[in-house]
Amino acid sequence: MNALEQFTPLMDAVITHIHEGVILTDYKGKILFHNQAAEELLGIPDFDSVTRLEDTAGISLQSPPMLTDQKHEMVAGQNYHHFEQCIKRNGESRFLEVSTTTIPIPGEDDPIRLMIMADVTEKRQLQETPAKSDSPDIITQDPRMLEITAMMTHIAPTKASVLLQGESGTGKSMLARMIHEKSKRRDKTLVEVNCAAIPEALLESELFGHVKGAFTGATSDRRGRMQTADGGTLFLDEISELPLHLQPKLLKALDEQCFHMVGADKTVNVNVRIIAASNRNLKELVDTGAFRADLYYRLAVIPLDIPSLRDRPGDIPLLINFICNQLVNQGYPDNLECENEAIRLMMDYPWPGNVRELSNAVEHGMILAKNGKVEASSLPYDIRHHNEDGAGTSPAVGKHNVDEHSHEILEALEKSNGNRAEAARLLGIDRSTLWRRMHRLNLV
Repeated sequence: MNALEQFTPLMDAVITHIHEGVILTDYKGKILFHNQAAEELLGIPDFDSVTRLEDTAGISLQSPPMLTDQKHEMVAGQNYHHFEQCIKRNGESRFLEVSTTTIPIPGEDDPIRLMIMADVTEKRQLQETPAKSDSPDIITQDPRMLEITAMMTHIAPTKASVLLQGESGTGKSMLARMIHEKSKRRDKTLVEVNCAAIPEALLESELFGHVKGAFTGATSDRRGRMQTADGGTLFLDEISELPLHLQPKLLKALDEQCFHMVGADKTVNVNVRIIAASNRNLKELVDTGAFRADLYYRLAVIPLDIPSLRDRPGDIPLLINFICNQLVNQGYPDNLECENEAIRLMMDYPWPGNVRELSNAVEHGMILAKNGKVEASSLPYDIRHHNEDGAGTSPAVGKHNVDEHSHEILEALEKSNGNRAEAARLLGIDRSTLWRRMHRLNLV
């Protein structure tokens, strides 16, 4: 077939390097051509030996399955079929969006068949995951976060001090409120104090209050946050910024549940539970002398380390869906569609600002959506250019390097019996880096 022999090299030159999977067959279904993306999307290691695609992946090129969301149209006399196909890849379900059509070849009696497919698993998760917009609970499927939220049932009813540690934007304030709402003190006040936001000279007065004449400008008695939180909970955010000279007074107040207002001799008695949070490791600050050891151990009766968003990438689709619903409730459009490339960029990005940065990015994307679609160009600059700056896999990485990385990861997973944390240790990388590499190589 001379015309066909001329056609397939042209296709090879045009579509070998595109992200979508492309397969060409003759009219009887014999595979004539496929690109690298098709191999990766279908997870078929020896694609050249495949003769019937429906036997290996369950996809029929000749008669696409009649699915609920299948679309059929005629364009210039050609039949187009659009449908969604669920396949198993490495033991996990993945959803492919498939378009098929026939292409006439000059000089040939029968046309050839063309199939184009894209992985829409994350997009489907965004559409189908139920949001918990009316729930105070954390939106997560991450094992560590689920473990932390489960602990709330045991922690909340007690009087124990809780120390939340984690990067900025990981949800420490939300967890503090969650503990208070589940505690026996929920009918009393939760008072929040950001130790980093109050000038050092005023912090003692803010915490413990002052009496008239205690210092210049103290024209009347003023209750402090400890008094306001009496019977309830005092949340001390960024506790690492508490000056060293105030730490003994706070320790004494916590131990004895009493203190003196600034400029007063009279003892004030309170009943306050403390929840503290820090984006710095307090134990390390203790070791360097920047934080008192006795106060640290008083605060860290229940220490909880909150994982960063890059350490729980599986939560990203859940959180995007939750944030979108919140923004819709605030008046943003409710009919926006997020394109696959935009989702891929968000899944690939390490989120140094964690959930707070993700929330801002989603709002940014919704504001700059075009024609009802959140495109890659709708996202913030840092996300769009993350891979271009060398933080991710370069588009120029060749097939040999991709195969080599895939082989190393699969070998590590085999040695660790599928345990990703152990596989990451064997590869000398952290779990989040392993997950991102697996996602880029279509191993998840």
